[in-house]
Amino acid sequence: MSKIEVTRVDSAKAKGGKLSLYTMTNASGAQVKLTDIGAAIVGITVPDKQGKMADVALGYRNLDDYFYDGPASGKNVGRYANRIAKGRFSLDGKEYELPINNGPNSLHGGPEGFGNQVWDSKIEGDTVVFSISSPDGDEGYPGNLKAQVTYKWSDDNKLELTYKATTDAPTVINLTNHCYFNLSGHDSGSVLDHKLTILAKEWLPTDDTQIPNAIAPVNGTPMDFTTAKAIGQDINADFEALKIGAGYDHCWMADGYKREGSLAERLRKVAVLEDPASGRKLEIFTTQPAAQVYTGNWLLGCPVSKSGYEYKNRDGVAIECQGAPDAPNQPNLPSQRLNPGEEYSQQIVFSFKN
Repeated sequence: MSKIEVTRVDSAKAKGGKLSLYTMTNASGAQVKLTDIGAAIVGITVPDKQGKMADVALGYRNLDDYFYDGPASGKNVGRYANRIAKGRFSLDGKEYELPINNGPNSLHGGPEGFGNQVWDSKIEGDTVVFSISSPDGDEGYPGNLKAQVTYKWSDDNKLELTYKATTDAPTVINLTNHCYFNLSGHDSGSVLDHKLTILAKEWLPTDDTQIPNAIAPVNGTPMDFTTAKAIGQDINADFEALKIGAGYDHCWMADGYKREGSLAERLRKVAVLEDPASGRKLEIFTTQPAAQVYTGNWLLGCPVSKSGYEYKNRDGVAIECQGAPDAPNQPNLPSQRLNPGEEYSQQIVFSFKN
């Protein structure tokens, strides 16, 4: 059972002039740090194969830098993570318009989405619970939505994120966490030598604005991570998708997705990230249908890190367990619709080993 401490940090941007910083410390001294901007992960300190501790989650020196940052570092994004084509979707014959903030599309719920809001927060037992209320029409989305994410940090270095949401009118929802990992340490440089496994036989090719236009097998392409390979092995291959994304920024339809059942029944492993240098390994489990893998292709110029190091492109990798991008407009993809009387219920587990 982790020990949880909270401190209040001065802020020039938050209402009331303060932000919360939660530190969860388990029996071995490994730590997770969270803040209420975007209910974000701002640090994860875990041991390497020699037992040496390092912070493996990218993050900034100043908490205020998490407001409106381009990378959405460590944050929980919504109402709809990833892209919705042309910022439009229809529900029950009515069309809804969303803010355009990524080329011609809407990204991560819009510029005032969940990642840029200060969530309510509290400690409940050995968990930290963040919650947010989103009114009808917020960033164009229908329904009064209430959402929460609960963090639990175990003595065996498992960070469990549990998402819940309800609505009073039909809507769409897609929540994920946008933490960037570098298992050598957040300020140690490129992750291209990290080995990645993605338990997915299919991925989503896109148009040049990164909206899915097919479901395709990974076999025989640079998108095949069904067995472990270095992230950098094929990242510069002569392959159209990699040119569109300036590297990996694509969605895989993870094997074994179940729509029905308890969280425990639906949870399965979807990815493994390994760092040969430090011996650290991250196993990722989720109930979500898909995982977007983004190799930090546009990190250069983001806010200065907690150590003062300036992040460069591909210094971290985000593995975002989520629903499929543009699913509200594509009935061949798993539905992200939420109706009154239903509960959105999803889980992500980051399990660190050495």
